[in-house]
Amino acid sequence: MGIPLQDSTFRELRDFIYEKSGIFISDSKKYFIESRLTKKVQERNLKGFEDYINLVKYRSSNGDEVTKLIDAVVTKETYFFREPHHYDALCDFVIPEITKQRGSGRIRIWSAACSTGEEPYTISIIFMAKRPDIKLELYATDISQSALNSAEKAVYNSYSTRNVPEPYLKKYFKQEEDNYVLDQSVKKSVRFMNINLTDEKKMKTMREIDVIFCRNVLIYFDDNAKKKAVSLLYDSLKPGGFLIIGSSESLHSVTRAFRPLTTKNTVLYRKG
Repeated sequence: MGIPLQDSTFRELRDFIYEKSGIFISDSKKYFIESRLTKKVQERNLKGFEDYINLVKYRSSNGDEVTKLIDAVVTKETYFFREPHHYDALCDFVIPEITKQRGSGRIRIWSAACSTGEEPYTISIIFMAKRPDIKLELYATDISQSALNSAEKAVYNSYSTRNVPEPYLKKYFKQEEDNYVLDQSVKKSVRFMNINLTDEKKMKTMREIDVIFCRNVLIYFDDNAKKKAVSLLYDSLKPGGFLIIGSSESLHSVTRAFRPLTTKNTVLYRKG
């Protein structure tokens, strides 16, 4: 039998999640919070959600319960070579533009909100296969520690790898029963970190980035959190750097700081 989540407790939980992550949960998603968190209330032998929010807000040692709460509500849907036209734009336009502007050297790419690692590992594979001449620094961050732990293990199922071209699948993965284990050469090319995109202190650690992928995450933010995150991402980029967001997303009502341009069916946002 389910544990009832009162409207007032839901609003308190929602506001707390928003404060800690920037993720806004609408009234229509009350059932989502209830289903995701009921198990946590039961596991801790609590009487109800009121006790749970008291635990998270006031009795969480070192923020452990807060971390687990955020982990529970964050969406982790992703897979390799998602929205492949973005990678075409990266290889055929963005990288040539950056090398033309700065000459040869190191390129720094950041996969923001990387979830379980498919996006940054896809970027790494593409560079290994197509641009081995470039020295790549590849960073990947997420607010969910459990997602990052999974990314560092780099063991994926057939759903996650279904779009990987066959030559890449054979070269960079080893099949073990129903799973695909990523090659060590790809694993070691990515540096993972826990960063909340609305946390100014942590975001200031990311500077002088050439390209930022921040796809399919801004849709979970309300307008204020979206503007804050995008402003912080802008500060992280080098002049002339590029921001790539999801195909269903737009910065039209968020900021005018970037210069939008279109190539390979992709809208790119460039820092002036």
